[in-house]
Amino acid sequence: MKTIKFFAAAILLTTASFASIAADQLSNQPAAGAQKIGVVSVSGASNLSALEAALASKAEAVGASSYRIIAAGGKNKMYGSAEIFN
Repeated sequence: MKTIKFFAAAILLTTASFASIAADQLSNQPAAGAQKIGVVSVSGASNLSALEAALASKAEAVGASSYRIIAAGGKNKMYGSAEIFN
């Protein structure tokens, strides 16, 4: 029981801290001054939420201020790509 509480707390803290440092996801066109700086890709995510989180993490790791998911798919394991902007 103690292990389950510890695991739940670890996931909660990881999710909370991740959300505060991730790049912003764009739903439409990037801002007028934003420049596309590349594309990031992820494969092997277990669901769409995990895929989005992994893409946000990769975007943040390369210094992007925002990203836009341009492709997502898969059955048992998800894959996807996102354009990144500064």
